[in-house]
Amino acid sequence: MEKMEQGLPSIPVKRYFTIGEVAELCGVKPHVLRYWEQEFTQLRPMKRRGNRRYYQHHEVLMIRRIRDLLYDQGFTISGARNKLQEMVHADRERRRGSDGVAGAGDDESAVQHHDLAPPTSDVAATAPVNGFASSPAWAGRGEIVHLQQLRRELREIRELLSPASY
Repeated sequence: MEKMEQGLPSIPVKRYFTIGEVAELCGVKPHVLRYWEQEFTQLRPMKRRGNRRYYQHHEVLMIRRIRDLLYDQGFTISGARNKLQEMVHADRERRRGSDGVAGAGDDESAVQHHDLAPPTSDVAATAPVNGFASSPAWAGRGEIVHLQQLRRELREIRELLSPASY
């Protein structure tokens, strides 16, 4: 992933990005992003008023991965689609293998499928994600830190919503 990100700007800490922002962050034109939405079913930006697209951080990372597969590694659209599926499957299998080791019953599987976002602290990046000692192969230090922040936020929300807090 390091090689892929060379020359691309760092992804700012934001919840949503416009198609223009994503185009700049990923080094592709907006029409290419719209086309890729049709070709890669995993790519589903939120659409709001006027059919405006809003991408989340994990989608920006996925677009960068797609760009790497197509432009840098020379995959066809079909080959890139298959490679993404393989990567998702391998990541799922790796997580399943880790489930019995640590974190089982931690009730945080809701965040395991997200591709995460940029850093907020260097200290937290060294801690295990979701109770696991390893992180997804595609996750960089910044993504790991963001996942930990997201996990904390979800715990706080869960506590607020629990019957004991009423």
